[in-house]
Amino acid sequence: MKHRTAEQVGAERGRVDSFGRLDQGLRHASDWYLWGPYLSERQWGTVREDYSADGDAWNYLPHDHARSVAYRWGEDGLAGFCDIEQRLCLALALWNGNDPILKERAFGVNSYEGNHGEDVKEYWWYLDALPSHASNRWRYHYPQKSYPYQKLLQENQSRGKDQPEYELLDTGVFDDDRYWVVDVDYAKADPTDILMTVTVTNAGPDTATLHVLPTLWYRNTWSWGEPTDAPTISGTPEGAVTTTHPFLGDLELLCGPAPDGDQPQLLFCDNVTNVARLYNQDPLSRYPADGINDHVVTGAATVNPAMTGSKCAMWYQLSVKSGQSVELRLRLRPAGVTQAGALGDDFTDISAERKADADEFYAELTPPAASADEAAVMRQAFAGMLWSKQLYYYDVARWLDGDPGQPAPPPQRQFIRNDRWRNFQAFDVMSMPDTWEYPWFAAWDLAFQCVALAHVDPAFAKYQLSLLCREWFQHPNGALPSYEWNFSDLNPPVQAWAALEVFAIDNGRDMDFLSRIFDKLLVNFTWWINREDADGSNLFEGGFLGLDNIGPLNRSELPFEGILEQSDATGWMATYALAMAQIAAILHGTGYRPALDLVQKFVEHFALIADALDTVGVWDEADGMFYDRIVLPDGTVIPVRVHSMVAMIPLLATAVIDEDVLEQSLAVGKRFADYLRRRGLADTEKTDTEVLRLQDGQQRLLLGVIGMDRVRRMMSTLFDPAEFLSPHGLRSLSAYHREHPYVLNVNGLQAGIDYEPAESTTGMFGGNSNWRGPVWFPLNFLVASALERFYHFCGQELVIEYPTGSGNEVTLDVVADDLRGRLVSLFLVGADGNRPCFGASQRMQTDPRWRDNLLFHEYFNGDNGTGLGASHQTGWTGLVADVIRRRHGAVPPMSEVFSEVMASRRNRSD
Repeated sequence: MKHRTAEQVGAERGRVDSFGRLDQGLRHASDWYLWGPYLSERQWGTVREDYSADGDAWNYLPHDHARSVAYRWGEDGLAGFCDIEQRLCLALALWNGNDPILKERAFGVNSYEGNHGEDVKEYWWYLDALPSHASNRWRYHYPQKSYPYQKLLQENQSRGKDQPEYELLDTGVFDDDRYWVVDVDYAKADPTDILMTVTVTNAGPDTATLHVLPTLWYRNTWSWGEPTDAPTISGTPEGAVTTTHPFLGDLELLCGPAPDGDQPQLLFCDNVTNVARLYNQDPLSRYPADGINDHVVTGAATVNPAMTGSKCAMWYQLSVKSGQSVELRLRLRPAGVTQAGALGDDFTDISAERKADADEFYAELTPPAASADEAAVMRQAFAGMLWSKQLYYYDVARWLDGDPGQPAPPPQRQFIRNDRWRNFQAFDVMSMPDTWEYPWFAAWDLAFQCVALAHVDPAFAKYQLSLLCREWFQHPNGALPSYEWNFSDLNPPVQAWAALEVFAIDNGRDMDFLSRIFDKLLVNFTWWINREDADGSNLFEGGFLGLDNIGPLNRSELPFEGILEQSDATGWMATYALAMAQIAAILHGTGYRPALDLVQKFVEHFALIADALDTVGVWDEADGMFYDRIVLPDGTVIPVRVHSMVAMIPLLATAVIDEDVLEQSLAVGKRFADYLRRRGLADTEKTDTEVLRLQDGQQRLLLGVIGMDRVRRMMSTLFDPAEFLSPHGLRSLSAYHREHPYVLNVNGLQAGIDYEPAESTTGMFGGNSNWRGPVWFPLNFLVASALERFYHFCGQELVIEYPTGSGNEVTLDVVADDLRGRLVSLFLVGADGNRPCFGASQRMQTDPRWRDNLLFHEYFNGDNGTGLGASHQTGWTGLVADVIRRRHGAVPPMSEVFSEVMASRRNRSD
């Protein structure tokens, strides 16, 4: 078959995709996106692969089964690359000669095995990446001793929640530096010509042997009732590998020799499940998916001597002296290309060019005033964001019903999860929160991820935000899917805010994007109004709303009859209303489309919510903060007096309304006008209040869900080191509860909460996260942005004591900058020579091979900044790259961008 160009391939896929819908998104992007790191880090233990009767995904397909299974919905691997539909995958396998299995995928404890929930027990880093994936770099540290699988399991299972997690470094397996540093570099000569360099360095004191097995295989698309045959990979007498695929064309994988001149041994098997091993059934193939593993580790006759199959590994056996490095070269490209130096000079030149491209890209992105350390943090954060893109494939209806020709799923699973989401059909490249612990999208995580991604790939960021609102994601009733464990759980509705941020980062120019996502979010906003305000009080529910165990009760499943009216849900909805009003105002004010009536609609909603927060009783005058409250069936109201970020969310609901919008809204004479009159602001000639003033000849109103007197009181608590302000950002739960634990009593039921700066010591609601004291990036980011908006309006006239009790009076831009500086300091080398995020790990703090490789953790110890939770959370923790750019003036505040957009329109009209 003649090889087809990327344009031809894209055109074919562009007509219809796997679900028969018209092609969208990345398939219309540059051909350079055709191949990328779209391979998952973990497919085992996911909901998609779970066909159990009880929904126990971790135990249905555990790590021990993963090597023997042909996955249904995706693939996983180390340093993996694949095409955009994950048809053909290229990744790395390793063997140190001592392990019982090949190292083909990352290992970790599941949610039952870890004393603080699931946790990966490996060390790898994303060191570099370009948005086009023309240059990507990955690093892994692999022990030379036998990997301590059982020791990790036994120790983590035996530890209580009052003890820290037992990590791989704690086992001693890296003692005496007996480990391998494995670097994988990808470079593209063109969109379909991919160069893979594997460099292994012996960090140990003695000569050692490492087995390196770059592996090429097809995702199994032929065993699930599809009318397709298994594609074939074959070896050639010259030691290359060839394959033909109806979409990808004719390809070859060139394999360079080892340093001793020997060519790798080619091993072939079939990517089908080893049903004999797992289920004691007659084998589907003599050479199943784990055939290469069994042959290398035990010498079993489980690879095809005919040198053909749907999975192939290039087996290098490398003897490397202490401190020495060995480089291997492979090249996946269209077949039939003849050129000199394909693995020699041409390979060297292309690799150097792509590295130079990456250096140039990040040099332009790095603010001139940024330090070298800040530049390195920023670059690795962006690299993690770009490496965390994966194909997410999940057809809920087919998952519930089963595949033709396969055993029917047990009937109980129809009612375990996601049975109301039969419309959901995902087959899209998406940004993942964490490539191992969260290898599936989460709605509010994705919003923050897009803000960071907008700096390096704004088109992809917009695509992600829009994707969640497409008809194959969004429920027909308007709900957005939350995350795959339960699409019906609620995440904070931050998509409109994120759309505005992405619009601003992209210089406020893509009105088409803003208009399209606005229309979709109209439906979602209405769903929230109709479904999450049970009694029509404009105080909203919503459950844990992504904040997991931040309260004394599981906010998603109250253990008694009643309603939990949430200050954070209500604050989120006020913020949502303001963001939608701002989008409508931009669309209208720039003349893109008439939308003034929609501006009025959302300021009306905002006024209703603001009045509810004012009058219903979630504000506590004595403590100066908002609290959740429980409303029992008999009307009894019980406040939940916890000092947490839940109480501070209403502070985020602030925006600036321009004169024309203000006057039109007043003219309507409805709730918004009443709202202003009650605050003494109905007269637009009045300019001497704190929130209504002339700026640039225009009347502007600082619209907030709470008055400035309450704003000051809340900021006093928020920036008190004895409460929320830590050396590295705002705590999720106040340190006040360190000495004052809170106990809630409801009808004889008691539930308590106290300050826990690191991992949670109690049972949790929502996984292995802890919101009872640690520092989290998303809410810190939002608070800093809110301070910026206040400053944009108030300027030098509003000062506060910061930190509280210091006697230091500063303007809010100074507070925002300092708060961002505290976040960035988590990753920077401090005066003591340490990075706070590495905590007490001396190897990570001081070892030259470790100390500059960064992990972007899910959250951070509220006292000392040690990284905790998921270790590759370059999802929202990747916001640190955005924060560095903002601190050095490379990103104008969103409010300034909007003012410029609106002023530009007015100037054109004049």
